[in-house]
Amino acid sequence: MTKAVATKYKWLFGLLVLTVIQQAAVCQQAISYGKEIDKVLVKAGRNRSELEKALYYFNKKQDPLQFKAVCFLIGNMDIHYSSSYYWADSLNNKVAFNELNYSDFATALQDFDRIKKLHRGLHPVSVRYRDIDSIKAVFIIDNVERAFEVWKRPWARTLSFEEFCEYLLPYRASIEPLQDWRKTYQQRFNWVQDSAKGKQVQETLTCLANNIKKWFTNTYEMESRKEPLPRLGPMQLLMRKKGPCEDIADLTVFTLRSQGFPVTNDMVTYWATSSGSHFFNSTLDNEHKQLRFDVSSSSVRFTTFTREPAKVIRVTYAKQRDVVAGFEAVDNIPDGFMRTYNYKDVTPEYWPTIAITCQLQQAAPNRKVAFAAVLNALEWRPTWWGKVTGNTVQFSDMCTGAVYLPMYCIQGKNVPCGYPVAVNKSKQSLTLKPDLQRVRDIVIKEQDNYLFYRAGKKYKLFYWDNKWKLAGMQTAQEGTHEMTFTKVPRNALLLLVPEYTQRKERPFTINDAGERAWW
Repeated sequence: MTKAVATKYKWLFGLLVLTVIQQAAVCQQAISYGKEIDKVLVKAGRNRSELEKALYYFNKKQDPLQFKAVCFLIGNMDIHYSSSYYWADSLNNKVAFNELNYSDFATALQDFDRIKKLHRGLHPVSVRYRDIDSIKAVFIIDNVERAFEVWKRPWARTLSFEEFCEYLLPYRASIEPLQDWRKTYQQRFNWVQDSAKGKQVQETLTCLANNIKKWFTNTYEMESRKEPLPRLGPMQLLMRKKGPCEDIADLTVFTLRSQGFPVTNDMVTYWATSSGSHFFNSTLDNEHKQLRFDVSSSSVRFTTFTREPAKVIRVTYAKQRDVVAGFEAVDNIPDGFMRTYNYKDVTPEYWPTIAITCQLQQAAPNRKVAFAAVLNALEWRPTWWGKVTGNTVQFSDMCTGAVYLPMYCIQGKNVPCGYPVAVNKSKQSLTLKPDLQRVRDIVIKEQDNYLFYRAGKKYKLFYWDNKWKLAGMQTAQEGTHEMTFTKVPRNALLLLVPEYTQRKERPFTINDAGERAWW
């Protein structure tokens, strides 16, 4: 064969290969699973083939419901991600360590001590990875088939397909690291299936709560994780056997879903009249009615709270329409759940609520939304949003018995934009604009569970006027049971802070009759 002929054949072969590739690309593009799923596939980039393998598997299987289920998962997958970390040395080189490679957590910690001696400057590095970039077809397929398997169980048969998809099918509970958990949880907690036979759902939940309390430690206010790991993965939960209420809520989700119980992850975004937040769950009872429960509590089942929540949010897997992230730039949304797309406001299911309207004092051009904040651990923490209309904003379904401060979020910074609005138990609201022209003397008495004076300690009284302003300071004497402060503005939100504060003080108001109301 001459060189010219060889060159010709090589050119023809290259053309043939190029033609085949182009035809394959055309065939791939011709396969459409619907507008929303096609968008997700494009976003998946290099991992697109894994998603398409799962879609192809269930399409070929010719089970319409299972195919519809995998479409639900993939169609909503682009909003989900894992928040995790890895270890790096002083030169930022990644250091191999995976606690799940060990028989137990204690052994993992022992070996980690050895690794620390080998690598100087060992430190954690936060990472966030999207599901569509990392999830594998085999993981999706196994999750779907195992979920359909437990859907056949007696307590799950009454679920609609929509309920199944939202609260039984999903492979994740929150933003935990992705880990293959279905099979392990099905086997480990198979006893739940036996305990549920012939019993009310509430009885089964009590059995589960008693079991979890025997081996899983609630670390709330006891310890906090040093690594940047907001939520433990499902296998880490079984390995570490400890965590705060958010981890316990996730553990409950994995456990119950593995046994065919639909379960939601609910949260109090912040307590409106206390510090911190809370996470718990809800499911459906034998009559298909919502059953709220908390396996970390003594009573397990509950109907309401003993204190005012700011908002109660239900985490979903599917994207929700009416969320602020759907139309507002992320830098103009406070950090937290409001930057996500998968939540529902279920506050009215837990507490009496009312819509409140706030006058906006600070002008901010082009502000589409404002946010309602509650005083939590002496910080104003945004907890809900409302659309701005002119110089007002309305916040929907706000809890009674709390005080709210309207705020803007401008490039990630929360800025007060109006006066606080207090809503009492009778659903009456009061705008707390301090009257600086009408001052008075007020008496602040001790009160059980709220205020106790300590001799020799200083107490500062503040009032809110776009910031906390000092109204006076006094030192408690031996036997002090009340303090009088002079020239305090009327109609003001007040706050008394001792020098030994643990940031749990509550604001209050005092009316013209001298009556005090805590918020």
